[in-house]
Amino acid sequence: QVQLVESGGGLVQPGGSLRLSCAASLSMFSFATMGWYRQTPGKQRELVAAITSGGNTNYADSVKGRFTISRENAKSMVYLQMNSLKPEDTAVYYCKATDWGRHDYWGQGTQVTVSS
Repeated sequence: QVQLVESGGGLVQPGGSLRLSCAASLSMFSFATMGWYRQTPGKQRELVAAITSGGNTNYADSVKGRFTISRENAKSMVYLQMNSLKPEDTAVYYCKATDWGRHDYWGQGTQVTVSS
């Protein structure tokens, strides 16, 4: 069974930075795509950033230029470096993995709060 465990969330002031980590229980080569999503109460979960097995990336317009997604295959890790954080980035952030059979797996989420 695939397990994804996020870490790195917390409270940060506006303009600050955080790095989220997602540890996968399987080799990264098991997954076609890894992504980060976020959700706030009453809203749908939205894509923040995604990275394919080939290293192609995709970002939500709201985070372009501020967030960077990366993967470290040898450690089965995916990261989300978040810079210049804004209060509107406050959300629960989820890691998602999609395997080659297009099955999705989700982590439990980590809270990010941007506030002074």
